[in-house]
Amino acid sequence: MGSSGVSWTLPDHPKLPKGKPVAVVVLDGWGEADADQYNCIHVAETPTMDLLKKGAPEKWKLVKAHGTAVGLPSDDDMGNSEVGHNALGAGRIFAQGAKLVDTALASGKIFEGEGFKYIKECFDQGTLHLIGLLSDGGVHSRLDQLQLLLNGASANGAKKIRVHILTDGRDVLDGTSVGFVETLENDLSQLRAKGIDACIASGGGRMYVTMDRYENDWDVVKRGWDAQVLGEAPHKFQNAVEAVKTLRAETKANDQYLPPFVIVDDSDKAVGPIVDGDAVVTFNFRADRMVMIAKALEYEDFDKFDRVRVPKIRYAGMLQYDGELKLPSHYLVSPPEIERTSVYELFRHETVKFGHVTFFWNGNRSGYFDETKEEYVEIPSDSGITFNVKPKMKALEIAEKARDAILSGKFDQVRVNLPNGDMVGHTGDIEATVVACKAADEAVKMILDAIEQVGGIYVVTADHGNAEDMVKRNKSGQPQLDKKGEIQILTSHTLQPVPVAIGGPGLHSGVRFRNDVQTPGLANVAATVMNLHGFEAPADYEPTLIEVVDN
Repeated sequence: MGSSGVSWTLPDHPKLPKGKPVAVVVLDGWGEADADQYNCIHVAETPTMDLLKKGAPEKWKLVKAHGTAVGLPSDDDMGNSEVGHNALGAGRIFAQGAKLVDTALASGKIFEGEGFKYIKECFDQGTLHLIGLLSDGGVHSRLDQLQLLLNGASANGAKKIRVHILTDGRDVLDGTSVGFVETLENDLSQLRAKGIDACIASGGGRMYVTMDRYENDWDVVKRGWDAQVLGEAPHKFQNAVEAVKTLRAETKANDQYLPPFVIVDDSDKAVGPIVDGDAVVTFNFRADRMVMIAKALEYEDFDKFDRVRVPKIRYAGMLQYDGELKLPSHYLVSPPEIERTSVYELFRHETVKFGHVTFFWNGNRSGYFDETKEEYVEIPSDSGITFNVKPKMKALEIAEKARDAILSGKFDQVRVNLPNGDMVGHTGDIEATVVACKAADEAVKMILDAIEQVGGIYVVTADHGNAEDMVKRNKSGQPQLDKKGEIQILTSHTLQPVPVAIGGPGLHSGVRFRNDVQTPGLANVAATVMNLHGFEAPADYEPTLIEVVDN
């Protein structure tokens, strides 16, 4: 955000001066957990973050980044980048995707809404296709929601249903796909017993089929399109459980990267390609990995890959995945309306996390609020490889751009998202994640050194945990072993708190963290940042984390 011509409507803070540049650094997937060999942040060389934690403990605080603190249904629900950045940007706690869907399903209102009425028009003659992540991880989707959607749709007129599954292994343990498919097959058999023609039609691993994001690799979406719409895939099976078991064994791929497959009948014909007159629902509630398939399903003018055949369908998302693009135009559950976010600032980010410090931070809104006061810089991500191959990612390139922006003197705030801990942590590669954490720490140092040069202020935080605990644990907290006696690697986010650290030469000497904020969470960060800019936050924001004491 440019330092001149800024129009603030917030009241001045009575004790904090204005005009100091502020750097807001978000470490993606950087939680706080006990130190052991599976805590990659502990194992890694992270002198910058260590100094923030130990050098000034009164300026280091842990906050919640999961569960009810970020608008999710319960404290058993792990946080994610979407809800984390929503909370960071909004300054208030809004009911988020999963909770909104839970409410709509529990009340039955989802089946009375305009979105469901829209797809219901196809039920008499066409097939209802459900596409999404088959998992109970609660980050992108949940199995119980799919089950309720299946039962509700069949009770409301759906006569023929096809499910196109995407296996997880990222938000849940690798290998759990088989159990999820078996559960779904049992549910579908019960529907068939009631006269509903229901079965699984296709599948594939989430990172290889359909669920790409930010246009990083359209081939991922194309593989899904070919299987789901065209009924074509390199692997064909008559049973989905057999498909998953066989592909895991023969290709040695984990759940995330299973190749696409289609289910065929005795005549080797695909049982469920999407055709004219069908209805399609993408049942993920999280937006970022559904936008690309939504574009392919909805846009007439589409040139990212050859769709070969574009069926005339009625398509709805579980939610609207992009409010600015109005995509999709039909959806089953209305998204949270987040107005008056704290976004008056400059954004800095890497491609794979494009939406986190823009779309999500802006309250699920794309684009600039004011192009004269904001500047987006996109650092292209590595494509075509898993992130553990190059765990440093583009952390230093991001930091260099942020450093240059700070030193330019043109911006009141520079916001940065460093994705290493999360993206590499998701691969389950502990050694690579250690390298990733070290690279993120080096990037933080570069940014903080620039803040030191200009007499500014920094806020270093995270959106959720991941890299701090890379092993599944038993009830006593010890690493959980599989049947072979080997540790079970954890690739998902965690329920751990995340740090908030403040400092810099521009920080008023009397600033310290308050001790009277009950259950502080990410939503408290927005008011804190506004204070550091010299302003009071709106009265309905979650309270600031800081206070000013007289020296």
